[in-house]
Amino acid sequence: MKPSRILDGDGHVVERDRDLYEYLEAPYRSETVLGYPFFPTLDGFQRGAFLARMGIHSTYDITPQLWLDSLDRCGIESTVLYPTAGLGSAMIQDKDWAVAVTRAYNDWFHHTFYKRSKRLRGVALLPIQDVGEAVKELRRAVTDLGVVAAVLPSNDADTGVRRGLGHPDFWPLYEEAERLDVPISIHGGASMNLGLNSFKHIAMTVALEHPITQMIQLTSFMLEGVFDRFKKLRVGFLEAGTGWVPYMIDRLDRSYSVMQRDGHREFSDALKTLPSEHFSGGRIYFSCEGGEPSMRNLIQRIGHRTIMFASDYPHETNMEHAMEEVEELLERDDLSEEAKRGIFCDNIEAFYGR
Repeated sequence: MKPSRILDGDGHVVERDRDLYEYLEAPYRSETVLGYPFFPTLDGFQRGAFLARMGIHSTYDITPQLWLDSLDRCGIESTVLYPTAGLGSAMIQDKDWAVAVTRAYNDWFHHTFYKRSKRLRGVALLPIQDVGEAVKELRRAVTDLGVVAAVLPSNDADTGVRRGLGHPDFWPLYEEAERLDVPISIHGGASMNLGLNSFKHIAMTVALEHPITQMIQLTSFMLEGVFDRFKKLRVGFLEAGTGWVPYMIDRLDRSYSVMQRDGHREFSDALKTLPSEHFSGGRIYFSCEGGEPSMRNLIQRIGHRTIMFASDYPHETNMEHAMEEVEELLERDDLSEEAKRGIFCDNIEAFYGR
């Protein structure tokens, strides 16, 4: 049975420098900034090249109307849209530029997509190179621009932020997110400096970049004690599927157990709880892929209430493939109707808000 409502927990816009330029503030409203890309490249691959070779899209001009038409075709009520080039923002080394370009992105999205339709919901891109400015921008983006989450790229390639995202330096940002009652989304971004640089085929990079970076950041959040320190904070780990999660539950529980002895702990004193208890506590969310068999393993471990459907459109997929993902999920006989309703709707609303 098809759920009465289907939501999309993770789609994408394709922001271009010329679009964002109109929203830059002084002194950056200068043609000189257009001589170089606004965001660092994610890796050595030109992502549009493989899309062209595979013929996935006839156009990559992802307009609000195209998104609305796509939602109607798939019978999807709304989507939460993430950046594309902006997923490299954590690699920016110039703090002032990080502040300016992320602010421009948030304004551009609000005026271009959200003001066109409330079905196109946005997330705040933040200058985490300067945590104080990131806190201010999150507050502005939520209260003035209507965003429903903050997105933090999962990899800075050891060039911009140079700290795991669970580090206490970032805690003022999580305190503000908790106060505002908006979640933090950890989303795959750059693949550089992960040991993948020798790959010559992009499929190799795509297979590993998201789960590796999510493992790193989940470990940072957990063993730095973020979930004990911020007891209402919701955090999502997106675009890596769910198969890696049971493995990490076991690894983190083991670290918690064996890395403390005789009054000494080799992780943060802020962590007070066995990690598996946090996983089953309903505040750590994951996006799924329709046909992945391993999803049943995660559901057996922690239930289905923190798993969300995500189209990922238009990254690596066209709308026809996104519709196939919907059908794959609907046709699964190892998921209850309650689980399907949660994955397609209830869990997404619980994470982002209604």
